[in-house]
Amino acid sequence: MADTTVKKVQSSHSPKGDMGQTYLASGTRVAMRMWEMPTGEGKGASKRTYETIGYVIDGRAELRSEGQTILLEPGDSWLVPADAEHSYRILEPFTAIEATAPPARMQSGE
Repeated sequence: MADTTVKKVQSSHSPKGDMGQTYLASGTRVAMRMWEMPTGEGKGASKRTYETIGYVIDGRAELRSEGQTILLEPGDSWLVPADAEHSYRILEPFTAIEATAPPARMQSGE
């Protein structure tokens, strides 16, 4: 029988990561987190085994991936494929929601 458990996560009680992420709801196939980062912060180049999609709530950032640079602004969404090298540079205080599949897990520091 499939798991039919519905989950609710209140972000004010969610675990925080070292890079500005708040871990939100997570299932067996997808996980969600919120990023809140000040200007000048960023994430250095990395490759992840999971696919990431995101949505910008506020602020601006540059996403660099595999020779491409895109500007992320409120209302924009993006995709970083699994195993693509990428980095972010925060241009204005930045708030975004990301979903990862398979789930990025807090225990792994991702």
